Amino acid sequence: MFFTTDISPEGLDGVWNALGAAAAGNVAVKLSTGEPGGHNFLQPSLIGGLVQKLGATIVECNTAYGGPRATAESHLRAAAEHGFTAIADVDIMDANGQMSIPVTGGRHLTEDIVGANLASYDYVVSLAHFKGHAMGGFGGALKNCSIGIASADGKRLIHSAGASTSSWGSPAQDDFLESMAEAAKAVSDYMDGRICYVNVMNRLSVDCDCDSHPTEPDMADIGILASFDPVALDRACVDLVYAAPDGASLVRRMESLNGPHILEHAEAMGLGSQTYTLVNVD
Repeated sequence: MFFTTDISPEGLDGVWNALGAAAAGNVAVKLSTGEPGGHNFLQPSLIGGLVQKLGATIVECNTAYGGPRATAESHLRAAAEHGFTAIADVDIMDANGQMSIPVTGGRHLTEDIVGANLASYDYVVSLAHFKGHAMGGFGGALKNCSIGIASADGKRLIHSAGASTSSWGSPAQDDFLESMAEAAKAVSDYMDGRICYVNVMNRLSVDCDCDSHPTEPDMADIGILASFDPVALDRACVDLVYAAPDGASLVRRMESLNGPHILEHAEAMGLGSQTYTLVNVD
């Protein structure tokens, strides 16, 4: 697990080089294009150099809650407004359909329904903005590769803990968190080692980038982390928030929704480990 406090294009490049990921072929960079009205999403000025170095396509899937990113046309417009189409091609992966990939050993899901265009990519880089979340407690690599890669039907399937593709339902909180872990495991299994994970810990609001009016952060930026293990990566980010002298608001958000439980279930499924060694590359 590699870490830098330098939240800049150079810092991002430094942790990427330290990770040594063999991203080749048709590379997808999965990030959040950000809900219009919000401003905490990863800025193109920060991530553009890495995306272009990889010759990558920025990928997303449509939302399941309506709004300006619910259709491919409006989603691409939002991506353009936020500067992403200026740095790379943007692919809304469920624009032309969806596909089912298997969940092995899931408690709630037997399948994960993802954007059909995922099949077009040889390698996936999860480039997530770590922050709080009003439903999951926090969002990092696991959320980015579960909810983020799921089509609208797939998002509803995860939110309903496997009950429906047409309704979010009202499952127990832990069942929802476990379903996210199961979907992230399905994506990892599908990519079969051709995936890696980067979390950027800046603009640490208690709210997600899917919120059009997120709460202003009340804690300082922390850094950028990179790993091949999404469980260890998100665990390290959670630990850094707990260790921060000004992280109380985000800790309350995480704990109020039992957010770290996703890590327990993901580890139990074999997606990764909560044990890690943090290597500072500064």
